[in-house]
Amino acid sequence: MIKRKREHLELALKSQTILSVNDDRFDYEPMLSAHPEDVLKPFGFAGKEMKVPIWISSMTGGSEYSGIINHNLARACNEFGMGMGLGSCRVLLEEGDYFHHFNLREIIGNDCPFYANLGISQIEKSILNKSTARITDMVERLKADGLIIHVNPIQEWLQPEGDKLKVAPIETIKAFLSKTKLKIIVKEVGQGFGPGSIAELLKLPLEAIELASFGGTNFAKVELQRSNIQRQKLLEPLSRIGNNAYQMVDNINRFAKTNNSQLKCKSVIISGGVQSFLDGYYLMRRCKLNSVYGQASAFLEYAREDYDQLKEFIQLQVEGLKLASAYLRLKEKNI
Repeated sequence: MIKRKREHLELALKSQTILSVNDDRFDYEPMLSAHPEDVLKPFGFAGKEMKVPIWISSMTGGSEYSGIINHNLARACNEFGMGMGLGSCRVLLEEGDYFHHFNLREIIGNDCPFYANLGISQIEKSILNKSTARITDMVERLKADGLIIHVNPIQEWLQPEGDKLKVAPIETIKAFLSKTKLKIIVKEVGQGFGPGSIAELLKLPLEAIELASFGGTNFAKVELQRSNIQRQKLLEPLSRIGNNAYQMVDNINRFAKTNNSQLKCKSVIISGGVQSFLDGYYLMRRCKLNSVYGQASAFLEYAREDYDQLKEFIQLQVEGLKLASAYLRLKEKNI
């Protein structure tokens, strides 16, 4: 005990609060709750059951390295009760060499939501070629719960080998919904959705929308870095276009309040710029629809080799979420 008190004295000198770094989103209420219990209460999301409101957002496609990453992430989903979206499964439509990198259902188990992933250009082509059955077959082979469609027009335009869209993505998604019974999630890839796009998506019978908002991994910037210097310089302003998670949650709330009769999609994965569990907690509490928060690059940092490091990373997020739920309330201006 004396040793602990000595450590407290030494650390206190290094831990003085600087008012300017106060997180002003919350009121801290230490009087109103006991310490949270360790028991995690399951809840329904994306057609299955989750134990913690954390979603592993799509990040890796078929490559030798992604196999290790995907297997570690799937193991974590099973252990903690999280949901997971695969990286682009386009390679599975074109060849079967990497199927074992995506074949994760036995690792994840049957309880957690697990979704395949294709880009809007693959969906558009499948409709034009009348080959949507191949997509259904792929999802069924993976024993996935449904399909994430990532919408990425800026990325495709900037990508040297990108596909040019012939049809507005909202029309392609409507056409695909009319041809499939798959559960569908629609996401962006780092620029997010403006209010008009949000409104159109919320009118569709989607399982969820994933925000993938501006502030996280920026694939427009990724693709520009693969271009020549002149192209990078002149098109760089496009990489600064987007909607952040705070704006998008407000737009979702506004639509849900004023157009409730048109609201068909009632779940949201809040991702893009979610740097910590407090960001996730804040945005979930602010969102009026059923929501979880998603991360990609944060998981990627810990999932590449050592599972124990990944496990500790998740455990600490869960611990932080429990404490936040017990003691933090959103300030009235943020509700």
